[in-house]
Amino acid sequence: MRLKVKDVDISVPGMYIAVLHMEEAEHLDIFASDRIRISKGKKSIVAIVDISESRKGIGPGEIGLFEEVLDYLDVKNGDSVNIEVERKPESIAHIKKKLKGMELNKHELDEIVRDIVANRLSDIERTYFVSACYIHELSLQETVNLTNSVVEHGGKLDFKKKYVLDKHCLGGLPGNRTTMVIIPIVAAAGYTIAKTSSRSITSPSGTSDTMEVLAKVEFSIKKIKEIVKKTNGCMVWGGTLDLASADDRLIRVEKPLSIDPEGIMVTSILSKKKADGATHVLIDIPVGKSAKIQNEKRALRLKKKFIEVGKRLGMKIKVIVTDGNQPIGRGIGPALEARDVLAVLQGGGPEDLKEKSVYMAGLLLEMAGVKEGLKKAREILESGEAYKKMKEIIKAQEGRPEIKIEDIKLGKYKHEVVTKKSGKVKHIDNELIAKIARVAGAPQDKMSGVYMNVRLKDKVKRGDVLYTIYAKSKRKLEFAQDIVSSSGVIEVK
Repeated sequence: MRLKVKDVDISVPGMYIAVLHMEEAEHLDIFASDRIRISKGKKSIVAIVDISESRKGIGPGEIGLFEEVLDYLDVKNGDSVNIEVERKPESIAHIKKKLKGMELNKHELDEIVRDIVANRLSDIERTYFVSACYIHELSLQETVNLTNSVVEHGGKLDFKKKYVLDKHCLGGLPGNRTTMVIIPIVAAAGYTIAKTSSRSITSPSGTSDTMEVLAKVEFSIKKIKEIVKKTNGCMVWGGTLDLASADDRLIRVEKPLSIDPEGIMVTSILSKKKADGATHVLIDIPVGKSAKIQNEKRALRLKKKFIEVGKRLGMKIKVIVTDGNQPIGRGIGPALEARDVLAVLQGGGPEDLKEKSVYMAGLLLEMAGVKEGLKKAREILESGEAYKKMKEIIKAQEGRPEIKIEDIKLGKYKHEVVTKKSGKVKHIDNELIAKIARVAGAPQDKMSGVYMNVRLKDKVKRGDVLYTIYAKSKRKLEFAQDIVSSSGVIEVK
């Protein structure tokens, strides 16, 4: 059947969608969410069908195409395309099998991943897969097979080194920008540590968002290799590299219900590390009331799983369980976090951020065979070698290596939140602090965020400043203040 193309001017990244009028759908005996193959010349693509009942949108003889389909086929309004019915992918049967609680083999998981990468599964179908893995937890072997498949169907970095170090934090802690201190310490010690990070999804800032205050983060694989060859390290955004791309599509459907099956969590982290070429990985699991992992029992179970899956993937994994009851550092939001990082590298800064970074850098160096890694890491930081290396990395990533802390501007609108009584700081709600920073504009508005004036167990007097909110606009500051007035963000007793 040949139909005339109509640009619906809608984009849904990661999906190919076409809209048919109900007359054509009835003629082809297909329904919403069925699939059709659309062809133009030598190019063809499988798209998921939506149905239009009105003639005002997509009429008989027309096919509405979303931007992703138009771009792939290189067609425009008025062009003619050929369509035919396409059967559902075999992977849907495998998803149903997992929903019934049955274990999937390597081939079945590989078919699911291949179809996810090729955009042959809808968001709903991917959500069913994630839900199935949530209800019926992936076995250790399933996790290994799924991780290998995700790596296989994406881009890869290969530095051809005996030791390629990396680290990851499970998240849930605002601030916690240890990566940007660890990378220059380890790189200054002469070891390769190429860090690709995602931009923030639910937090006030990711490593890429914060690094972008100081330098560019979007590069090709070729350019990343050049940067690492020159400096031993990098801090770049992985979004343009197609590394472990199936993982990104799974993450997107996990977020609405905050579903995070352990098997998929392990796959998500280790597939990216494997794709980055990492041989030795340090994983930080913060545990706290409002952290991502809220009890030590679960943390220890994840620790065991990370180590075993990593071993089967040929990677050496070390896992630490840390205190996740409060933010790390003082700044929360890209500009504020960048200030903290530079301060630590220059010999000052928040003590907790410094100590955690040195500890983790030391462990990584010991994983690479360095004796007394903690001592070595501290020497590199305190001697200024790490700061010198950071400036090299910033320059290689086309940033301003001589940038000063005071050059990093903050939002012009600010509000100080003060305590109404004297006492000790008993509780800091990580989730609410993060939410305030996001509502204030972080990470999109890099100058926005929250600066923490207190930590747990600090003594405060009535009228003391607990934290300061920064925003680029007055309206966003007011939104953030609304959360403060309706929530107990910091408890003083």
